[in-house]
Amino acid sequence: MKNMVNKGILVVLLATACCAQDALVSITSKSRQRVSSFEVNKIYLLACSAVQREFGNSNALHPPIALVVGADKKDAVDLDKKQILLKRWNRGLFAQGVVILAFEDLLTPQRRTIITNRAVSWADATLDAREMQR
Repeated sequence: MKNMVNKGILVVLLATACCAQDALVSITSKSRQRVSSFEVNKIYLLACSAVQREFGNSNALHPPIALVVGADKKDAVDLDKKQILLKRWNRGLFAQGVVILAFEDLLTPQRRTIITNRAVSWADATLDAREMQR
């Protein structure tokens, strides 16, 4: 039963990728490397879905992403431009980049502030046993 549900989710994700192919990931190749837009969008949707499931967000997570294959420098993720820069197409590195950008999209400035304040509050609420002896 669970296997059928997983297959059903995969079919829906892949169908969504086919319908909204160009809107999900903008692909630029600065070299002669060919990259399958179907594969890019499939990995994108599954990586976003994994982040969404892992962190319990109920909203659909689909940040706009640009993939640049044939980048001049090293493989990188540009958080400001929401770009994944790869020298050569690499499925694993692309998936890592999508996870980073999806998590960045999930962690809004408001949520980041709430988590930061909670951490500082917890730090203020704890004492070191050595300090209590003084």
